[in-house]
Amino acid sequence: MSQSIYVGNLPYNTQESDLREVFEAHGNVDNVKIIRDRETGRSRGFGFVEMSTEEETNAAITALNGSDLGGRNLKVSLSKPRNY
Repeated sequence: MSQSIYVGNLPYNTQESDLREVFEAHGNVDNVKIIRDRETGRSRGFGFVEMSTEEETNAAITALNGSDLGGRNLKVSLSKPRNY
């Protein structure tokens, strides 16, 4: 089962392919989604990455939380379930 990771403080010019590349160094990436503003299509500065296993998820979080991407320190953690 895929594990979902929250990635915050992204540079606004980050593409999903860039984020995938960063996370693939730590395991198999199933899905990448950068959240965009509905009106402008501009990145909102955060997104989600799904990794294949819990081990890969934990390795990515440990390695990437606080790391630099485009001059910004990433905030990386397990995503919390959405409450609808």
